[in-house]
Parts: sequence; C-alpha cells; structure tokens
Amino acid sequence: MTSKTDSHHESTAAQDFAGGVVLFAAVMLLITGVFDILRGVMAIAKDDVFVVAPEYVFEMDLTGWGWIHLVLGVLAVLISFGLMKLSLWARMGGIAIAALIIVANFLSLPYYPVWAVVSIAFGALVIWGLATAHPDSLTG
Repeated sequence: MTSKTDSHHESTAAQDFAGGVVLFAAVMLLITGVFDILRGVMAIAKDDVFVVAPEYVFEMDLTGWGWIHLVLGVLAVLISFGLMKLSLWARMGGIAIAALIIVANFLSLPYYPVWAVVSIAFGALVIWGLATAHPDSLTG
C-alpha cells in the first residue's frame, strides 16, 4: 500500500530526474553551439586548420560551411538558454537543431574529422536527453 506521501515523493523524484536530463541536454547543446560558432568563424576566416578533401561528394566553399556552422551554433546557444528555463518550444527546437548539427557535421567530416565526430556525439546526447525527459513530469 502506498501512501499519499510516497506518491508525492515519487512524483518529485521523477520531476527532478526529468529536469536534470533537460539541464544536461541544455549544457550539451550550449557546448555544441559554442563549438559550431568557433568552427564557423574559423571557416569564414579561412583558417589553415581545415584540410581540403579532394573529390568529396558534398564539396562546398569553406566560407559557405562556415556560415552554416555559425548560424547553427548561434541558434543552438539561444535554444540552450530556453532549455534551461524548461520551455517546451526549446525542447522541440533543441531536438531539431541538434539533428541539423549532426547532419552538418557529417557532411563536413572529411574537412575536420575529429571535431565533426565530437560534435556529432554531443548532438546525439542532446537528442537523447531531450527525448528521454517526459514533458508531463517537468515543471515550469
């Protein structure tokens, strides 16, 4: 037999866990966004850190890739602040922007493989975190 107090305690534990998962996703998205902003700025400035991959199927001008990563990074940082307030719009936007970051990093894998793999992993963690937390157990 469970009492009202046990039920309330379980509900609070679930809310705490869900809030923690979303906060984790927000921080991961913030880090990923900062990485993409830095990557975008380096690409726009045509930094020597990028290698030229000959005959790559998804070849694009380095400046074009830079602007894509810069915009995705700025959006990721803005959405991460919304996630810290547990906003529903930010959860949906966080999943969408993390998916776009994964795609952008996959397409630019030959140009900077280590950074792309790290960003892909962070994006996957963000999606996992936002998809795991149940919206009805969140407050705010």
